[in-house]
Amino acid sequence: MDNPAPGGPMAQRITPQLMFEGDAEAAMRRYVSLFEDAEITHLERYGPGEPGAEGSVKQAEFTLGGRRYRCIDSPVSHAFTFTPSIALCIDCEDAAEFERLHAALAEGGETLMPPDDYGFGARFAWLNDRFGVSWQLNLAHEEGTP
Repeated sequence: MDNPAPGGPMAQRITPQLMFEGDAEAAMRRYVSLFEDAEITHLERYGPGEPGAEGSVKQAEFTLGGRRYRCIDSPVSHAFTFTPSIALCIDCEDAAEFERLHAALAEGGETLMPPDDYGFGARFAWLNDRFGVSWQLNLAHEEGTP
């Protein structure tokens, strides 16, 4: 079977989905508040008698930097959560953006690699935010510098 042309009627869309156990809306609202070109585009809540806690997120979509994400509050408790082996990577425009995002995302979270120059950028940091989602922040070297 041939693959359809990009953007065609059957174009494949790959959207990351984040599964929470009660924090989906708080996490989504936090992320949307931190980035430009970000918005909540869909929010559906569990109602009375449905499998999830009433009012929790049944299904939601939001965008960060124009990229679509989905999130849910799982009605089932799991023995697993997010893993840092998959992280949301942010290429920061400048040092001020790097510091702002690092401070906001690190609040209540866990640092995996503190901000520093690890040789592949002027500054890099890796952390798990308070919701357990892993983030990598990178500030590239300025042009003309090693």
